[in-house]
Amino acid sequence: MSDMSLEQVTENYYDILKELGNIGAGNAMTALSQMLQCKVDMKVPQVRLLEFSEVGDMMGGEEQIMVGVFLGVDGDITGSMMFMVEEESARHLIQKITMGMLPPGSEFEEMGLSAMKEIGNIITGAYLNSLSTLTNLKIVPTPPALTVDMAGAILSVPAIQFGIFGDNILLIQSQFYDEIELDGYFILIPDLESYAKILGALGIPLI
Repeated sequence: MSDMSLEQVTENYYDILKELGNIGAGNAMTALSQMLQCKVDMKVPQVRLLEFSEVGDMMGGEEQIMVGVFLGVDGDITGSMMFMVEEESARHLIQKITMGMLPPGSEFEEMGLSAMKEIGNIITGAYLNSLSTLTNLKIVPTPPALTVDMAGAILSVPAIQFGIFGDNILLIQSQFYDEIELDGYFILIPDLESYAKILGALGIPLI
């Protein structure tokens, strides 16, 4: 695998990785619907191969305030997973999960952040569970960390970790909505060896 780049992996198997992303995002939205106890609809996720420098622009610019839930991935594959959502969308989700008990403007205080971390934990867990089921690989998430910051600052965390593997990343943008439309972004960052394991588990050896 030392001579295999992420660009080669994604060029050869983009459709397969895209379908895995679609299924993962769909299961995550199902989990969110159950958690909020309301219907959550989702548009077909957009899956893109981008340079890290382009990811912030996709989210409205690197200075766009976002809420990010970041966790590590261990087990048969290793890497990291991130779910990011725009500030106003996060406020809406927090008010929904707390049944409107928080005063407006206090969503990012301790109780609201705890609720948002739980939302992120459940939907990223559902995403990874679907990937585990499809591949029959053991995938163990680490406890999540949450931050509220500019998109560029949040993305710098996986960028530093990911930089040793290459410059490109698979970004899954999921638009979902109950009363209002929300934009969420899943970023799954397996290392290159893990890409090979995922594809091999599906019976598709790298060439």
